[in-house]
Amino acid sequence: MNIEKFCVPFGKKLNLADHQTDYTGDYTDKKQAVKDLNVNVEQLAEMQSVLYAENVHSLLIIFQAMDAAGKDGAIKHVMSGLNPQGTQVYSFKHPSVEELDHGYMWRSMKAMPERGRIGIFNRSYYEDVLIVRVHQQILQGQQLPENIKNDPNIWNQRFEQIRNFEKYLSENGIHVLKFFLNVSKEVQKERFLERIDTPEKHWKFSASDVKERGFWDDYMKAYEDALENTSTADSPWFVVPADKKWLTRLAVSEIIVKKMRELDMKYPTVSDAHRQNLLEAKKLLENED
Repeated sequence: MNIEKFCVPFGKKLNLADHQTDYTGDYTDKKQAVKDLNVNVEQLAEMQSVLYAENVHSLLIIFQAMDAAGKDGAIKHVMSGLNPQGTQVYSFKHPSVEELDHGYMWRSMKAMPERGRIGIFNRSYYEDVLIVRVHQQILQGQQLPENIKNDPNIWNQRFEQIRNFEKYLSENGIHVLKFFLNVSKEVQKERFLERIDTPEKHWKFSASDVKERGFWDDYMKAYEDALENTSTADSPWFVVPADKKWLTRLAVSEIIVKKMRELDMKYPTVSDAHRQNLLEAKKLLENED
């Protein structure tokens, strides 16, 4: 699969209408895609072990999307082979009172993965240039200085802050991958109706989900602006087709596998003294009664 076609080049105008939501590449058979996903899941599990043992790098994976695009399913299936001890998943909901009393990236900073671990954000600090931009009354309701809330350049300022923050992360060994799961409005409607018709999925749906569909075009503009201004060489955005869940999961896994290979990780080498201790320990074990 040509995953480079999903990458958003920094500084170039992005038009999400140019990105097929139902793209499947060379795959005509879902079964083959699932097989390839399983291979990637196994490889991720192996590379996670090296990541943990080496304890030099960490990986932050960010998922953003419209409702029902498949974020939960992608996380569940792509990360299914990972060791939970080395994985941290955070789902960012409406900020608490404490979180609102800090800068908009504060709660995300607390959740950054330690070295040797994989962190997964289901939504993130990008909500503050997406939903807050679409519903600007949220910004006006926050306890912020008026010159900040009413600054017409606030979004460009936040894009710059995010770029600088992610540059800082990258320079300190936290590698960032960002996925926008690009679902069509028609498929979102189908998935909403499925949730309504399936009792086991009622908990995943609320009337506000339908209300947000009324702001679809506003969200697309906000996403286009955010993605094109914050996709960099070190912290790229990928626009992943999301109408076919099996393609979404495969594409995400391919991109993560490629990134982890680029880290060129190796198991730590041991000193001669340590190796001698191992040999002595082996002898003791072999000579036990």
